[in-house]
Amino acid sequence: MNRIILNETSYFGAGCRSVIAQEAARRGFKKAFFVTDKDLIKFGVAAQVIHVFEANQIPYELYSDVKANPTIANVQNGVKAYKASGADFIVALGGGSSIDTAKGIGIVVNNPEFADVKSLEGVADTKHKAVPTFALPTTAGTAAEVTINYVIIDEEARKKMVCVDPNDIPAVAIVDPELMYSMPKGLTAATGMDALTHAIESFITPGAWAMSDMFELKAIEMIAQNLKAAVDNGQDTVAREAMSQAQYIAGMGFSNVGLGIVHSMAHPLGAFYDTPHGVANALLLPYVMEYNAESAAASKYIQIAKAMGVDTTGMTQAEGVSAAIESVKTLSLSIHIPQRLSEINVKEADIPSLAVAAFNDVCTGGNPRPTSVEDIEAIYRKAF
Repeated sequence: MNRIILNETSYFGAGCRSVIAQEAARRGFKKAFFVTDKDLIKFGVAAQVIHVFEANQIPYELYSDVKANPTIANVQNGVKAYKASGADFIVALGGGSSIDTAKGIGIVVNNPEFADVKSLEGVADTKHKAVPTFALPTTAGTAAEVTINYVIIDEEARKKMVCVDPNDIPAVAIVDPELMYSMPKGLTAATGMDALTHAIESFITPGAWAMSDMFELKAIEMIAQNLKAAVDNGQDTVAREAMSQAQYIAGMGFSNVGLGIVHSMAHPLGAFYDTPHGVANALLLPYVMEYNAESAAASKYIQIAKAMGVDTTGMTQAEGVSAAIESVKTLSLSIHIPQRLSEINVKEADIPSLAVAAFNDVCTGGNPRPTSVEDIEAIYRKAF
């Protein structure tokens, strides 16, 4: 049996943030709890949503206690602020950090028995849907607006907690590429490769099936065609819009079929060093693809290569594997993604601890090749 969980309603296209007003009115909501981060306020992106609130007389409470890798404290402080605000719905603006924080807040408000946040790790048995949330992404990568996953840092344990809960999915996704125009080149590159990682990992996970394959192959194709253009020229509206859609399409798949050890290995890097998630995924992806080529998933690599724009006519499976990995490396290099862990200040002495944390990550079970702590450590060392 296969399952697909998606938003109740989704909007796409330049300027579609204006639908906040009609969706709030249609649902009878009176006051918004606006979750975003301080940089989006500083650079005027949050003002584009605040304008919608003010133009339509929607009261709102601003909450910006959000870190790049959100913590338990960010969620718990948000729960207190939400309860004191008198709001009846959440509007989350940002990358995965803001939207994940909002998901945690919305879940705990309606499921107070999980107030410690730590108990939400893994597949939590929550009984009630989160506070209704409208999610507006400002990066083309995480697809947090369409997924049933969110990630919170347990600072005390130095670990990223991956939380999987159908009750956390935002009610409304509003994918407005205009909110992404100000992304700098480095962030555009990292988040775009994050989306590519989502698409490739979920395409080869054992849980993949016809519908998820359809989503992921299209996402790979759109990313291969548009990511470099979006990085090279942030004002390329065609590339920005295509990337905004591609990352959502990838999310439709991976949220429902799972990921693999690229994510398992990326999560500890965020917990140990505060490494941006997209950078960690992008760097590790080719190394893990090489590792997973020694599995049944190898038969699907030729389809990845074709979606990346490679002419695969007459290729053998082995040639398809090489072509897929090389095409990912080529794209990564063309947008200046770091290629070695030593370049992003990972400490070689930490690798054994990183490997244990990665092996215990919730995403490990979705990898197409059964793995071990020793295998993961070897991949880290190869990438170092």
